[in-house]
Amino acid sequence: MENMPQQLNIEIGEKEAEGVYSNLAFITHSPSEFIIDFARVLPGVPKAKVHARVVTTPQHAKMLLMALEDNIKKFETQFGAIKVPGPEEKAMGFKFDGQPAPKK
Repeated sequence: MENMPQQLNIEIGEKEAEGVYSNLAFITHSPSEFIIDFARVLPGVPKAKVHARVVTTPQHAKMLLMALEDNIKKFETQFGAIKVPGPEEKAMGFKFDGQPAPKK
């Protein structure tokens, strides 16, 4: 029998369906997992609280990266380029070192 894709039934609870706003993420990893903490930073508030933590495998983290890249391309095709603050602009929130992740 061929490997047929299995239909997956996804259920989301009322609380999870509301979502959590995040404008800051901390990403750490070990040889076996990636940990992504989503926090919210507000102007004038010196403390940020983590509102959600996602722990996943390196393989799933890379699949998430590819899915995000695909969805960002689709978004920008429909709505235009997403502007990301440059180094000269004061930015709050998600940050990276400016280098794209190496392709493998």
